[in-house]
Amino acid sequence: MMRAKRWLFLLHRWLGVLLCAFFAMWFVSGVVMMYVGYPKLTEAERLLHLPVLDAASMGLTPAQALEKAGIRGDLQDLRLAVASGGRAVYLAVPAREPKQGVSRRSPPPGSGTVVIDAATGAVLREVGVPDALATATAYGGAAAVPRHDGVIQEDAFTHSRGLDAHRPLHVVQLRDAANTRLYVSGRTGEVVRDANRSERLWNYAGAWIHWLYPFRGNAFNAWWADIVNWLSVLGIAVTVIGTVVGILRWRFTRTYKSGSHTPYKGFMMRWHHITGLLFALITFTWIFSGLMSMNPWRIFDNGAPALRMQAMNGGPLQMTGPLATPQALLTAAGPGTRELRWTVSDGKTRVLASAAAGRPFVLDAGTAAFHVPDPAALRAAAARLLPDTVVRVEVLTDYDMYYYSRDAHTMTGGSDKPLPVWRVVFGDTHATWVHIDPATGAVLGRTDSTRRLNRWLFAMLHSWDWLPLLERRPLWDVLLILLSLGGTALSLTGVVIGWRRLGLKLGSLQAGSHSGSKPVYRF
Repeated sequence: MMRAKRWLFLLHRWLGVLLCAFFAMWFVSGVVMMYVGYPKLTEAERLLHLPVLDAASMGLTPAQALEKAGIRGDLQDLRLAVASGGRAVYLAVPAREPKQGVSRRSPPPGSGTVVIDAATGAVLREVGVPDALATATAYGGAAAVPRHDGVIQEDAFTHSRGLDAHRPLHVVQLRDAANTRLYVSGRTGEVVRDANRSERLWNYAGAWIHWLYPFRGNAFNAWWADIVNWLSVLGIAVTVIGTVVGILRWRFTRTYKSGSHTPYKGFMMRWHHITGLLFALITFTWIFSGLMSMNPWRIFDNGAPALRMQAMNGGPLQMTGPLATPQALLTAAGPGTRELRWTVSDGKTRVLASAAAGRPFVLDAGTAAFHVPDPAALRAAAARLLPDTVVRVEVLTDYDMYYYSRDAHTMTGGSDKPLPVWRVVFGDTHATWVHIDPATGAVLGRTDSTRRLNRWLFAMLHSWDWLPLLERRPLWDVLLILLSLGGTALSLTGVVIGWRRLGLKLGSLQAGSHSGSKPVYRF
């Protein structure tokens, strides 16, 4: 029994020496991330900064532009917006045939995109420096006076895998009040990320260090996920062992000779023991949930089949038949339209016309008339997403635990979460739910039993995404900051104790070597 206790003490001591610095860094950077997230370009930001489409600048219909570009057949996506070089372009993604029997995820945004000049039909294959500067001017306005700062593959603020399809990236600095840095796609000429000076500076004390991004983009890049995973596993181990040791050393019903319930007299040891008992549970919870965010060893990959979007839509996206011109569509949508996106629903081609804010208007692609999805037809279409039967369709008029909105800077924030929304519940083995916007007929997202479990193990335990708290800020802020301060105190006392222990050990070894006697190793 005594030998087992000694091993527990030794394991906690030396694992703590290694990991307490990481714990302190995670607690402090986590507080920063409550208010400043990793840079991202949200859909709302993207639309806000897109220039208004000018009908006079479009000489070609979608069919004509595709014909000139040599694109025939089905499409996965088609948009009209101001992009490469600050000109109106069609951004077409030809459909890809999935391998038989293989569930394929949607490719990242920008993957396989063909950029076609809406005036001439020329395919824009390269994005040069003048194009990037023109795009940045359209984004920030002429007063921003953009400066080209080079072409990169990846830097501290562009590690996201969602940007892979856009690399290389043009870096353009705006001379605005926020000192905004833009990253322009080297494939499509679109702005794909923005990061102002405040975001960049705070990120070095926030997400960049919290996610151990110093190990990204260098010789450690291939092992980054393993480093994070195994440090988390070791962190869980040292927390559990420390809790056991702390309980063993604490006298609950009586005291030591000093009159205290802890045997430690030194300030650091005493408060490390006390804070360890007080904040061990939250430390364990945050490290464990952080590990869950990594989907370690693919434990949340359940092989769920892809949604049958083409079956729901009633066919593929094709630019055939009589179609309204972009000018007619823009006239119908009204001034301020920034993007047109062609889609399919009920087997008919529709157009989503997006302004700077709000839900897009749905137009009939042939007549440019406004279209309101028929609820009965939309329900029948939704049932075709999976071969299993629909158990029920719930109409959500308020957020709940599985459909809710977070601030744009947070990990789960930044995407549009309109209300009301449909929740289509399927009776498949994965207990799939699909959220659909009844105003546009668009699929907003899917979740299943495995993803809902991940929601609790990560979003709830790590970010405290619990509506009663989120709706009562600043209570959420106060609780998380106080717990983080407690965890920081636990970690920093461990760092000091660890360095003192190492100093004493190294001093003992040096003294032994100078005296010529054989040092005694008592770790």
